[in-house]
Amino acid sequence: MHVSLYLVEHSEEYADTEFNTDLDGWPFDQDAYGRRAAVRDADTAAAFAGIHPGARQLLATARLQLQHLPAHLTRDSWPGQLTILEEALSHLDALDARWQETRAQLPEGTGPGSAAYVDALDEHHAECWSYLHDWACHGRVVLDIQAAARRAPSRPKRPQLPALTTRRSGHGARGR
Repeated sequence: MHVSLYLVEHSEEYADTEFNTDLDGWPFDQDAYGRRAAVRDADTAAAFAGIHPGARQLLATARLQLQHLPAHLTRDSWPGQLTILEEALSHLDALDARWQETRAQLPEGTGPGSAAYVDALDEHHAECWSYLHDWACHGRVVLDIQAAARRAPSRPKRPQLPALTTRRSGHGARGR
């Protein structure tokens, strides 16, 4: 999934969090920490934007494929991971609806680039991040199920039965 690949590629940028916090997890420099988190949140949201419109269909397809896979090709964790993704997607959909309401309530002339808009968008991304992180961590399951479905033997086709014909000749066809 694009989200998980993005986070893996940029994990070094976000990994320094543990080096910039004290033993209790509080950042040494709150402003720098907040800026890094805002960039991480926005980048993760952008990575998921291409998946989001078709995410429900991806999950439905994965569920259906999983039902038809032989047990030896599946992992016990897959149903739970799909549930995590479904729940995360529901939360993301609700947060997106709330973001649309928030944008509509911003003062007139407050658009992209303005401080109020950026602050509201940063807050929205921060609220979404944990659910996007779920997709980054578990989204690969959709691809794993697809790969297993490709490896699965195809179902045998039903044998073609010969067409039924009436018997007109032979000794059983004469009147009795």
